[in-house]
Amino acid sequence: MYTPRQVVEETGFSLDTLRYYERIGLLESIDRNAAGQRRFTEKDVGWLGMVRCLRDTGMPVAEMIRFAEMIREGDHTVHDRIALLEAHDRRVQEQVENLRERQRAIRNKIAYYRSVAG
Repeated sequence: MYTPRQVVEETGFSLDTLRYYERIGLLESIDRNAAGQRRFTEKDVGWLGMVRCLRDTGMPVAEMIRFAEMIREGDHTVHDRIALLEAHDRRVQEQVENLRERQRAIRNKIAYYRSVAG
């Protein structure tokens, strides 16, 4: 079991973000100990790792919630989950290509300035 502070350290999410994710249903209801303090499982931390990946690659919160709901609905949603992730993967690929293009422009500008700087 993980304390909220340990989950913050493990995932990089703030306590407020963890509470928000629980409130909106992105994170399932977290167990509490006898004193009422949240206790996260290994499964919770693993799921938050996936949420971090999706968030860092620009997936909208609404899509992340839909993905979480599909997982909770069971195996009959696997094809829908694949479709959602494939669509997101295509958007990520477009972002990567766009960044590579921008990087080439930056490197060209660096090369130009080096050539005139002597």
